[in-house]
Amino acid sequence: MASTVQDVRIDQQAPACDPPIIQKGKYRFPPGLRSNLLLNTGRGFFDRNNPILLFEYLQRFGRAAHYRILWHHVLLLNHPADIREVLVDKAQFFVKERTQKRMKILLGDGLITADGETHKRHRRVAAPAFHRQRIQAYATTIVDHAAAMRDQWLPGRQIDIAAEMMRLALQITARTLFDTEVSPEIATINDEANSVMAMYNNLVAMPRAEELLRWRIPIPILMRFRKSKARLDVVVDSMIALKQAEISEAARAGKPIGDDLLSMLIAARDEDPTQSSINKLSREELRDEVLTIFLAGYETVANALSWTWLLLGQNPDSEARLHAELDSVLQGRLPTLEDLPSLPYTEMVVAEAMRLYPPAWAMGRQATQDIAIGPYFVPKGTYLLFSQYILHRDPKYFPDPLQFRPEHFTAEAKAQRPKFAYFPFGGGGRQCIGESFAWMEAVLVLATLAQRWRLTVVEQQQIALQPKITLRPKFGIQVVPQTRS
Repeated sequence: MASTVQDVRIDQQAPACDPPIIQKGKYRFPPGLRSNLLLNTGRGFFDRNNPILLFEYLQRFGRAAHYRILWHHVLLLNHPADIREVLVDKAQFFVKERTQKRMKILLGDGLITADGETHKRHRRVAAPAFHRQRIQAYATTIVDHAAAMRDQWLPGRQIDIAAEMMRLALQITARTLFDTEVSPEIATINDEANSVMAMYNNLVAMPRAEELLRWRIPIPILMRFRKSKARLDVVVDSMIALKQAEISEAARAGKPIGDDLLSMLIAARDEDPTQSSINKLSREELRDEVLTIFLAGYETVANALSWTWLLLGQNPDSEARLHAELDSVLQGRLPTLEDLPSLPYTEMVVAEAMRLYPPAWAMGRQATQDIAIGPYFVPKGTYLLFSQYILHRDPKYFPDPLQFRPEHFTAEAKAQRPKFAYFPFGGGGRQCIGESFAWMEAVLVLATLAQRWRLTVVEQQQIALQPKITLRPKFGIQVVPQTRS
């Protein structure tokens, strides 16, 4: 019998109708917090280190909720139609909101942080590297690394599956992005990125952090960040230079370039038909994209798989059905790319895990002009936020939302839901360019490991959310592998 997810504090009783609209001059806002958010410090729903608590509280207002941070208006949107307006229908009237813009201090103008024409150009350049045929070529690499990990596990020996999935995803990303194993350089990128993520919430909350970094103000957290970022830049620049030398040597010898993502990014050109010139990415642009793809490439998939193992361990009926599908389809051999259409339940398991624990748990935009969204009319500069974590647990779209039920993702169930009731990879023109890669990797890794092992979740451990750039398990997830009979 399915177990109920325990970490949710939200009142699941949705309002019977849309909340009233509050008129303020020519603007129309939803109801929400009466006082400035910063004046709510100490109340149970406001924890700077866990914004999910605030979003859960605000969902009680219904379709949307309004609050202010200092002089800024903020709306949390809880209706798929309103989210579609922001991400698709009126996307040209929005830019990245403040939290995501601040990620530029780490990622520069990569695909996650860039806006406007810069984002469009980078996406055009990167698109060939993420073409379906290119991505499919990595299926064997993914399975080989997963099979090597499953051979290392020992029955009855406790492991932290979150750490294991991070290690595996890092290996896969190193091979597909750089065509290398996890070298000391790759380990440095991982270590320094983790160091920055540990500072992330404080960096986001710090006023004028970008200016303070440029002015080299000796604030301890900024000094630590500068050191980590400098190390990252040196390592990534070195790997780019090495790869460029390899490509030049291959060209002189009349050989093709490698099929890793970095080689393709270096060789790619902007083929904008509206421009007479065709440009390549500069060294700085390459560095930004490498860091972006590196972090997005392993962090999100690792977290998705970590939560998947937790949920399977808590739901033996779903685990048994997964094993039955793997046994029937694979019959003891390793999975291949061609097996994916025959593993629908395996994909449904991953989809349901990302419903309950979406790696990208919230996102937002900032209005560049006064604009109407749904029944509301908000001023230029308003931040519009929406949370996958909140929408994915809304009982209007997912019956028994706190139950782990892969059946939420049958073809029939998906057809009955609006598009933005489930959007783990975002949507619109900025939808994650690596989405098909992530799905392929997650399903193949799960199939490879679950074919041999079932993981028993250790009792009496603390499972907690850590909502930073991605949704991590704060204390890891302790499990004990058991050989499947």
